[in-house]
Amino acid sequence: MWAALACVILYFTCVSTIDDAYQDLVGSCVLLGMSLYGNKDEDLKPFKVVFQATYPLIGVGLLTSVIKIFFGFFYETDNYSQYFVWAVIAAFIWVLGRWATTKKQEEALRISIERRAELESLVQERTVEIQQQKSELEEALKELKLTQTQLIQSEKMASLGELTAGIAHEIQNPLNFVNNFSDVSAELIDEMEEELSKGDVTEALAIAADIKQNLEKIRHHGQRADGIVKGMLQHSRASSTTKEPTDINKLADEYFRLAYHGLRAKDKSFNAELITHFAENLPMINVVPQDIGRVLLNLFNNAFYAVQKRKQADGDEYKPTVEMTTAVKGKSLEVVVKDNGTGIPDDIKDKILQPFFTTKPTGEGTGLGLSLSYDIVIKGHGGKIDVHSKENAFTEFIIKLPL
Repeated sequence: MWAALACVILYFTCVSTIDDAYQDLVGSCVLLGMSLYGNKDEDLKPFKVVFQATYPLIGVGLLTSVIKIFFGFFYETDNYSQYFVWAVIAAFIWVLGRWATTKKQEEALRISIERRAELESLVQERTVEIQQQKSELEEALKELKLTQTQLIQSEKMASLGELTAGIAHEIQNPLNFVNNFSDVSAELIDEMEEELSKGDVTEALAIAADIKQNLEKIRHHGQRADGIVKGMLQHSRASSTTKEPTDINKLADEYFRLAYHGLRAKDKSFNAELITHFAENLPMINVVPQDIGRVLLNLFNNAFYAVQKRKQADGDEYKPTVEMTTAVKGKSLEVVVKDNGTGIPDDIKDKILQPFFTTKPTGEGTGLGLSLSYDIVIKGHGGKIDVHSKENAFTEFIIKLPL
């Protein structure tokens, strides 16, 4: 920087003492040195284009000076000197044009940088918004999953509650027998003691035989109650994913009766005709008993609910009927549950297997019973569920399980 300044001072100091031709040469050399310096200096980098634009002017100056010094006669000719003047003017115009163009480019670059900064700011703001929305959606999804889990558990508990009501009604019968035969046996023992005190051994032995018969009946009904309790405990356990050979006739019959008695425990006035058609020699099938039992219980509950509602609407002329059939067709085992209840309207028939869809009033259904049944049969066992229905006539569910 100081060297360029020194060259400028030296030029203006010596310019008056040298010939005009040498003045142009020295001036061109000084301008060339300043341009080369400005082109390399990092601090003057924004003006690099301007420094480069002076090269044509410097070249014209150097060429003019050399011709003046060594070929003065050629330069002084009027026909040729004007060409050098026009060359200088053109070089100046070039410098001014490049300077103006550079200004426009710098302005465009400035606008581009500002626009880029604005876009980066907008992108950053949008990124923050997207991250916030993502967090909100993740939180909402977590809440939905939690709600879904709670609803599914609620549906399972509702199913267990209905099953338990049926079991309580079913277990009451053997317990009544146990209590009655226990009371009768106690009375017979008193009679036997009286006969023994009289010395009538024959009558005492006859009474003892009656007591033994009563004890057999107590044991039989006690075993029946024990089986019901074990079935309840098995159902209340967390569902196992292990499939095991299962007698569908026995499983369906048990849940059919439990569903019926469960509804009667809530509504003592309810009665329905239960019809069963069990296929003979039905093969054992590998299923998860608790899961298939839940499916059957749900279908039976829906069937009894439908006939109960139609009974309330149609009165005594209507005879509620729920029918169950098992059969082997091809490579599938079928369980058909049919009722003559309210039926399913055609416009919602395709929706009844969807989660959270229910035709029951608020508080009476979660809309997950048939959805869970669908998942158990289709996804859990590779089976199929078909639905046939006519409003105010019948509804028929057909479960097909692969053998």
